[in-house]
Amino acid sequence: TDATSSELEVLARIVKGECPAAVPWEGKVAVAAVVLNRVRSRRFPNSIRGVAHQKSQFSCYNQRYRQRLYFGKIPDYAWRAARAALAGQDPSKGSTYYFNPFLVNPSWARKLTFVRRIGNASQKRTTTHDFYRQP
Repeated sequence: TDATSSELEVLARIVKGECPAAVPWEGKVAVAAVVLNRVRSRRFPNSIRGVAHQKSQFSCYNQRYRQRLYFGKIPDYAWRAARAALAGQDPSKGSTYYFNPFLVNPSWARKLTFVRRIGNASQKRTTTHDFYRQP
């Protein structure tokens, strides 16, 4: 997948905001891959920026958390994870949704197909993501 430098930055900022440093590498790349899987899906906008700006989809875009999670310096791991997903890596296995099951239990997830969990077992509350796709 090709991306402009500004789209790459948006993708890296999503990884930064959604994945603290302790999230496993595979989880960081998977979060970026979910954004790209949405871009490829007919159910979502067809650009990284369009997907990123959808209302209530990414915690780091939530008005309450944006200043803390989205803006500021982007760590190297976020740039690398965004580039890895753009190069075709997809540990989410085609997922178009994710969330941390230790922080939220969204009702909408019941309508989706569970794909996999990625996380650090000793730091579940801050490092785990469950990945889902449309049935």
